[in-house]
Amino acid sequence: MASSSSHRLSMVLNHLSGGAPAPAPAPSDSYESVCAAPCAASVSTTSQVASDAHSASSSASKKPVFGGGKGTLAVTDSRTAKTYQIEINQNGAIKATDFKNIKAGGDGAGVKVFDPGYVNTAACKSAISYIDGDKGILRYRGYPIEELAENSTYLESAYLLMYGSLPSKTQLHQWERAVMQHSALPQSVVDAVNSLPHDAHPMGVLLTGINALSLQHPEANPAISGQNVYNGRDKNEVRDKQIVRIIGKMSAIAALAYHRATGRTMPSPNVSLGYAENFLYMLDAHSGNVNYRPHPKLARALDIMFILHADHEMNCSTAAMRHLASSGVDVYTCVAGAVGALYGPLHGGANEAVLRMLMRIGSVDEVPRFLEGVKARREKLFGFGHRVYKNFDPRATIIRRVAEEVFQIVGRDPLIDVAKALQDAALSDDYFIKRKLYPNVDFYSGLVYRSMGFPPEYFTVLFAIPRATGYLAHWRESLDDEDSRIVRPQQVYTGEWLRRYEAMDGRPQVAGGVDAVSDLPMSNATRRRLVGSSVAK
Repeated sequence: MASSSSHRLSMVLNHLSGGAPAPAPAPSDSYESVCAAPCAASVSTTSQVASDAHSASSSASKKPVFGGGKGTLAVTDSRTAKTYQIEINQNGAIKATDFKNIKAGGDGAGVKVFDPGYVNTAACKSAISYIDGDKGILRYRGYPIEELAENSTYLESAYLLMYGSLPSKTQLHQWERAVMQHSALPQSVVDAVNSLPHDAHPMGVLLTGINALSLQHPEANPAISGQNVYNGRDKNEVRDKQIVRIIGKMSAIAALAYHRATGRTMPSPNVSLGYAENFLYMLDAHSGNVNYRPHPKLARALDIMFILHADHEMNCSTAAMRHLASSGVDVYTCVAGAVGALYGPLHGGANEAVLRMLMRIGSVDEVPRFLEGVKARREKLFGFGHRVYKNFDPRATIIRRVAEEVFQIVGRDPLIDVAKALQDAALSDDYFIKRKLYPNVDFYSGLVYRSMGFPPEYFTVLFAIPRATGYLAHWRESLDDEDSRIVRPQQVYTGEWLRRYEAMDGRPQVAGGVDAVSDLPMSNATRRRLVGSSVAK
């Protein structure tokens, strides 16, 4: 980061955090004071993960030429025998719009690039995180995830993702103070969550809280305060204000969602604690007990989990974040939409599926039978393979070490033996090796969360808390991207070409070849109501 922008950021954070260090203040946007008891003990690292083979001392430290580098792609259209020269930029990418020039009559439109699931489509340029799936590499702003898990904290890594460099001691203090100062919730958000059923899914509760939060700050809503609110004269302060609000309040909304099921009152956040430590405090401290402290090693374990889940390049929910942001909608709605995408079982809910799979297997002796079922397609293997990683997921190795640390404190989960046996058997079986099915981040994370006492339905919430940082980093980056424009993908139309409206009497009784509404069954409650009668007065 340039020194001028670093100085500007420090000024903004210093303003947001209330100036020089002082006794812990009441947080902004709060419905009650935040306790500020002294922190009990320092938290030591648990990962003990050495820097991987991709560290600065290795040959891999040299940046590769992406896609082979700059050049020209010659495309010959067999329909017209014409040849087109398409530029390949220095990043090994071509502009999809260049293909619009390739025409062969017909409707007069050019060639479209058909890419369901965006398997090979780059929708933006980003400097936030980098993945090499073939080599098992994940880096935040150039730093290997192994080094960050070993040495950093979640909030320090969040600063790195957000602003591009590791903070100085002063910058980190200002950043931590600003985030924690904005950790308490407005009463209206609490009321919105409390209006939900006690058995509501925690992710639904989290979404409700985020959407309720969006209504608290009309001054930061482009639909109300003008389209230029995030890019005006005070853009840095406006952006940073929303960033610290969302990161600070995500853990509080998550704790509120947890207590919606427990029926207990969530204690006020404790700004003197670390981020993960404060989250556990909000879960476990009885209201008013400011002296309670979570186990430091459990807090550190959760902090590492937050680091590992903070960002992961252009995944489904991050793409949703950028997609929504392109419309100019407020950042709270963007985050809510991204969290909604994360809610999906094919994305954020996978670790819950892994745990249920291990519970269904039950014992080490049942692993061979289960794997045979997978090969015969009678069973589904969760936690192996990844859309990006074709070798191994570097986060999975770190989480396994975290799991052992957690087990030393709370006791060993018997399912860890099932997981290890499943992993060893799969990694020695040609069927899975040929398909490059290696354990991913979801394989062990569910066991860690279960051992820490979280119910399976809460696992995705634990994913969403740190991933908000990644969403916000991409939102912030997109605001300054000169290539940004509202997202409007093309389609390949396959429907009827031209029809004429038919009067009702002229239509066939049963329309063939088209979808129709299902015959929806009537509920028993409706049947009960309909068979009743009104009593004449």
